[in-house]
Amino acid sequence: MFYVVAFAPLGLGMLIQMAYRRLSLGLLMGLFIAYAVLMGLSLGVVFLIYSGASIAMTFLVSAGAFAGMAVLGYTTKTDLTKFGSLMYMLFIGIFIAGIVNIFMKSEMMEFIISVIGVFVFTGLTAYYMQQLKGQAEDMDMSGIDRSKLALIGGLQLYILFINLFLSLLRILGSRE
Repeated sequence: MFYVVAFAPLGLGMLIQMAYRRLSLGLLMGLFIAYAVLMGLSLGVVFLIYSGASIAMTFLVSAGAFAGMAVLGYTTKTDLTKFGSLMYMLFIGIFIAGIVNIFMKSEMMEFIISVIGVFVFTGLTAYYMQQLKGQAEDMDMSGIDRSKLALIGGLQLYILFINLFLSLLRILGSRE
């Protein structure tokens, strides 16, 4: 059951993002809600590892950083496309490093991955907000497509926030 709760959000997130054009809006919304519930269950383990005070403090820091980058991404006139590509490359790097570190169990590597993760997830937040703003301003898009892309954008931002929170928690959190 642990593996279902741990890995089901990954599978659901990928399904939603890859198949959103073929799925109805109602089904997408149901999958998004299922994703959020499973993610909540899988994050429950955080409360067993970290103190409540450090979780609360990290949540506030994450929310502030996320909000700041979202506003920056929405308001900046600079095209963040190249920046987003760089952030994706860094994400792939920390993803691979994270898999390697599962076997190495290096605390220093975990710290480095977390620090880079903070930069990557805040940077991707600005990039995605700019992309979502561009999609929202596209008048050629139908109402249903606009709603589906809004749901996908919400999912992407949700994933970025959770990853930013977890990266910061690994850096700032005090273990119980």
